[in-house]
Amino acid sequence: MTPTLPQILWVVRHGQSAGNVARDAAEANGLHVIDIATRDIDLPLSALGRRQSQSLGHWFGSLPLQERPQVLLCSPYVRARETAQLLPESGGITQAVRLRMDERLREKEFGILDRLTHLGITRKNPELSEQRGHVGKFYFRPPGGESLCDVILRLRSLLEMTTREYAGQRVLVVAHQVTVNCMRYLIEQMDEATILDIDRLGDIPNCSVTSYRTVGDDDGNDQPRHVVDLVNFLAPLLAEGTPVKSEPDAPVAPSP
Repeated sequence: MTPTLPQILWVVRHGQSAGNVARDAAEANGLHVIDIATRDIDLPLSALGRRQSQSLGHWFGSLPLQERPQVLLCSPYVRARETAQLLPESGGITQAVRLRMDERLREKEFGILDRLTHLGITRKNPELSEQRGHVGKFYFRPPGGESLCDVILRLRSLLEMTTREYAGQRVLVVAHQVTVNCMRYLIEQMDEATILDIDRLGDIPNCSVTSYRTVGDDDGNDQPRHVVDLVNFLAPLLAEGTPVKSEPDAPVAPSP
């Protein structure tokens, strides 16, 4: 039977970024505005974020050849691109992976609420805060920004492209917290209440992996589907100074 879905799909949140550090500091100090001088798009990984990315790269590199990524799709944001570059480099699998950036994987756009802490939103935009509480996070769209539904809409077309172009292959996606949750919403066929319950559990860990394997393509099932394999899995963090692989393993031949 010809495969109709990617064989394996990994969805990864980028490593810790300078923006994550600045946000945590602002929230801890009760500030209204996150101290970020650059565009959100341009924020790089922190030192810890690089270690997290290298550690996860080592984990991917430890997998059998036939289990490693063949295709890497990533958000164009700097922190995601840096993570996407470090993963195959650290695992020594650079020759096996085809990298493709896709703007549909970008972070949710926050519009007028960009760079504001939770306290800042309440104090500076009380009417919007009230509206968000009434409408709910799933449907609320801040001026100039996106709702979760808007993110889900662009990700629908990305998943359709992935199915069309990479059926039978092993695909690694590197994106952001909101995009990871919205990918889960689509793949696991959640409803509004389920995704909001997951959102309320707290932040997705940086460099965590949620993965899916396809069943049904080879067992006679007429409805191949993704089944959850890992949820927010974290690779063991390497000690500082651990060398990364310098010579890549033999490349994995693309699936027909």
